[in-house]
Amino acid sequence: MQRYPHLAKILEAARNFPPLTVAVVLPVEKTALAGAVEAARSGLVRPILVGPRAGIASAARDGDSDISELEIVECPAEPRAAAQSAVELCLAGRAEALMKGALHTDELMRAVLASGLRTLRRMSHVLVIDIPGFPRPLIVSDAAINLAPDVEAKLHIVQNAVDLAQAIGIGVPRVALLSAVETVNPKVPSTVDAARLKQIALRGGVSGAIVDGPFALDIALSEEAASIKGVQSQVAGRADVLIAPGLESGNFLYKMAVYTAHAEAAGIVLGARVPIILTSRASSVTSRIASSALALLYTRRVSQARRAGEPAVHADQVGGPAVQPAH
Repeated sequence: MQRYPHLAKILEAARNFPPLTVAVVLPVEKTALAGAVEAARSGLVRPILVGPRAGIASAARDGDSDISELEIVECPAEPRAAAQSAVELCLAGRAEALMKGALHTDELMRAVLASGLRTLRRMSHVLVIDIPGFPRPLIVSDAAINLAPDVEAKLHIVQNAVDLAQAIGIGVPRVALLSAVETVNPKVPSTVDAARLKQIALRGGVSGAIVDGPFALDIALSEEAASIKGVQSQVAGRADVLIAPGLESGNFLYKMAVYTAHAEAAGIVLGARVPIILTSRASSVTSRIASSALALLYTRRVSQARRAGEPAVHADQVGGPAVQPAH
């Protein structure tokens, strides 16, 4: 983790809390299982492995993972059945979070959407990206769940990202609403959405953040670029949170950082009653461990908010609209 100081700081903070009980759905592939085992070894989670015992044992042998002390909830290898079993563990209070194993995102998300884990908040995927040499972590959303979000959906995406930013210690995050240009142009719908979101935020529609846009990526990240272009904003050049116009651009942004800038990323889905540790099947074990740390910090933050009687703790808001996951 020396190469990724921002994620290392998140891991250090997470270790101050008791481990999170996590239902791991179909850990029948060695990387998915290893991530859960290493997160447990780091003191971050108590995994409950949900799937066929023989398949889990095979993955453990392939990855040289010791699962002798871990609980296994036996269920068929069929993704729908495994996802449903894991959701039921959460609804029964036996698990505090879900972790995606060897199944597609939509297979897991459909089980969540059809259950009592839904809330009034729209679900969205929130990434924390650590780029070597960059002075702060970058939070990017949404890169995995909402295909073409409208303004209402983006409002939820923003608030979910802000909630996670605060959970990792960013008191008042600066949120940049991304587009290709900084001026509102009806021919560029993302600029129109950004302008509307900015006004909603100014009227108190986003809690605990400074929101501005539309901004091109250089304006969001570079104070020099903002100065050259004459953009004056508390967010310009200092953004903590980058809100992508849609899933495709968010996904491109995240993977470009990982595969060209050698970044590492951790990600979870927020908006349900429990966080969902949702990493790519190609994600590293490091990414899975850091994602577990995010889920732990977020869950403890929600618990603190509930005890303090803070309003709009969305983990308590059952029912309401949801979004169909991307395939």
